[in-house]
Amino acid sequence: MRIVVKLLFACTALIITSCAGKKDSKKAENTINLRFVDEYILPAESALNNTKVGGLSSIDYANGSYYLISDDTESPRFYEAEISFDLNGFDSIFMKSVTLLKDKNGLGFSEGSIDSESLRYDNGSFIWTSEGNINNGVNPFVRISDSNGKFVKEIEIRDRFLIHADPKFGPRHNGVFESITLSHHPKGYWAAMELPLKQDGDEPTVDETDSPVRIAFINKETGSFEKEIVYELDNVARQAKNGHSFELNGVVEILGYDTNKFLVLERSYAMGYKDGGNTVKIYDVDASNATDVSNFVSLKDRNYSKATKKLLYNFDTIRNGLTNGVVDNIEGITFGPSFENGNRSLIVVADNNFNLYGSQLNQFILFEIEK
Repeated sequence: MRIVVKLLFACTALIITSCAGKKDSKKAENTINLRFVDEYILPAESALNNTKVGGLSSIDYANGSYYLISDDTESPRFYEAEISFDLNGFDSIFMKSVTLLKDKNGLGFSEGSIDSESLRYDNGSFIWTSEGNINNGVNPFVRISDSNGKFVKEIEIRDRFLIHADPKFGPRHNGVFESITLSHHPKGYWAAMELPLKQDGDEPTVDETDSPVRIAFINKETGSFEKEIVYELDNVARQAKNGHSFELNGVVEILGYDTNKFLVLERSYAMGYKDGGNTVKIYDVDASNATDVSNFVSLKDRNYSKATKKLLYNFDTIRNGLTNGVVDNIEGITFGPSFENGNRSLIVVADNNFNLYGSQLNQFILFEIEK
């Protein structure tokens, strides 16, 4: 069943090109708007080749196809999809193939050994991330696989991102490499933490807090981490209610669009809300003047410049026009092809967690980037 919503909303400013000088008509030429176009719900019962289509944690567009990773811990995989749309909205979403991701030995992963979160296409191969399972002693990783899902290369991870013997150091459970993007120049990738390292700062709360996350550059040629910059998380948007206490906020995806510049998805969640409890925002992030903190073991009590962030879009502005008023667990973002008017498209996708924690949606949302 296809669920489509077509509404006109006020546009939210999206600054892609830095502007200098006084506010005048010249600055307006560099300002574009992010306009909501449509929503599409892929039915929860969708399946392909004996796999359930769900847990869609990232989306990428290349050569006319879309690639979506599923965070199924029993059978990590990615789908190739055809998505058809125009300025009036989505026409169809068709999952045309599924590829199982393999371990170093060419075998499937054992259950609980992986938590696949982000995937990007890169010249015929795929770079992808796993958050591991910190509570169960399973480290995260960043790997490259071929188009058949076979292991090609392991990215060398710095020790600070791996499980540490000292409980005050290392990554937090379910807060590691949630996102990755190709760099604007073809020399590497940027991988972002979802939450601060334990030694760097606190997890966000509804109160004022210091929650810096690291975004690291990966050299494609050497396969190793290099520069690291800092991005500051927002507070948790809403407090959990109705007897619940679980709440969080973190970086769920990044998308490079220029040198040291990204779109960043932040997703805040709080239990107890009928609308799903998610508050999702897109930020325009500029790391041009951010300090390289790769030599800092801890960020506490250190002087450094963070990446700057500008709010571009708050999904609360379209909540009432979405299915059941739900902004779901949006975790993926990609630029798509241009519309017939020449404006670029932008698509986000939600991870429905296979409905393990209640009713959720395989939700796709389409935007037009208006110049």
